[in-house]
Amino acid sequence: MNSISIWQIDMLPWYAFIVYWLITAFRVKPTKSTEPVATRLFTLSMMVLAFMLMFSRWAPFPWLRWRVTAPNPGITWAGVVLTYIGAAIAIWARTVLGSNWSARVTVKEGHELTRTGPYAYVRHPIYTGLLFSMLGTALVIGEWRGFAAVVLITLAHALKAKREEEAMIGEFGEQYQQYRSTTGFLLPRL
Repeated sequence: MNSISIWQIDMLPWYAFIVYWLITAFRVKPTKSTEPVATRLFTLSMMVLAFMLMFSRWAPFPWLRWRVTAPNPGITWAGVVLTYIGAAIAIWARTVLGSNWSARVTVKEGHELTRTGPYAYVRHPIYTGLLFSMLGTALVIGEWRGFAAVVLITLAHALKAKREEEAMIGEFGEQYQQYRSTTGFLLPRL
């Protein structure tokens, strides 16, 4: 009987995340306005590149396959824990956001400003969770390609979050500005 590998254990929350996203993607409000196709394609291309680096053995440069640290069970298991925590945060945030969610930068018909759950602390907790999960998986992989993927996904989500904030300011005005003053962007304010 084969034992389960650490990589397989680390992939479980990613599978849960994907399944949850697929199930809930169809329970959203109609769209009132959306971002231009060009900005969406730019974000998607960065995300696809990041996920290719992270989840395939593909690396366009040999140095991306070099290890960052020597194999260390403590670091690897810390990565697994971080992956699980990140996926839990992303799923929790997606659940709280409910029918206001969209994969694109959009304003929904009857859009509501969500300020409960993880949104009470961070304005973009889905991205926060994904960043934690990506960092956790990068620690499990232990190669430069994983950390390059973290940088790419951080940049993609930060740019997308800025566009989302512009849309929310347009929709909610001063109410969103006040919300911004009390919450963190991707990490909670201390």
